[in-house]
Amino acid sequence: MTMPDVEKLLSAMALALQDRIAQLPKPPVMIGIHSGGAWVAERLHAALKLQQPLGLLDISFYRDDFEGKGLHPSVKPSVLPFALDDQHVILVDDVVMSGRTIRAALNELFDYGRPASVLLAALVDLPQRELPIQPDVVGIRMDLQPGQRVKLAGPAPLTLTLVHR
Repeated sequence: MTMPDVEKLLSAMALALQDRIAQLPKPPVMIGIHSGGAWVAERLHAALKLQQPLGLLDISFYRDDFEGKGLHPSVKPSVLPFALDDQHVILVDDVVMSGRTIRAALNELFDYGRPASVLLAALVDLPQRELPIQPDVVGIRMDLQPGQRVKLAGPAPLTLTLVHR
């Protein structure tokens, strides 16, 4: 399987997000989920020239599998340099698969406030859901074979690789 060019995916996502942003009553804020989602969000935030600074979310303590995985040594603080109440939020992740990371991110977001809306953007959508969560804007949808997974390397350059477990 040939992996797609991340730059082309980001360009397409930025165009799709521009259309969605044009429908909002006020400019949105953008939040990237550490670490791959933060890298994607940095690129999209710059491409869209959003007014508010970029927010970063580390959902490590909100995961439902935290005990099983143990404390990851690169836990970073969440940084939300704006109030969330009544904001339109673009939440960005690199890969959406089961939906569990997004559930954890929504749990943390609502600890900070109540957004007016949340739009989910993902570079890669792997439709293997355990939870009913779907990205609104997607760079690419992929079907993988058993034992395969997709990994985003970065932050510069951003590249996708196919990994065999």
